[in-house]
Amino acid sequence: MASAESRASQVRRLKRIEGQVRGVAAMIGEGRYCIDVLTQISAIKAALGAVEREALKDHAAHCVAHAIESGDAEDQKRKFEELIDLALRRPV
Repeated sequence: MASAESRASQVRRLKRIEGQVRGVAAMIGEGRYCIDVLTQISAIKAALGAVEREALKDHAAHCVAHAIESGDAEDQKRKFEELIDLALRRPV
């Protein structure tokens, strides 16, 4: 599990992203220029990517590391499969 500091940081980032999404919805409702909307959507995707990378680092640093340290082969296999499944279901 991620540290309290890391979780708090991720929650703050997600709240900012939530605000950005509401802003894009307002832009669309106002009929704003498409490129401006797309630019904001791109920024949201980048911000979500940053949160995803942080969560992945936390998973590797805590959950995967714990499985390795435990010596539990089944847990190690499960954690490895989780990472593979995550990598394979990513959109292109």
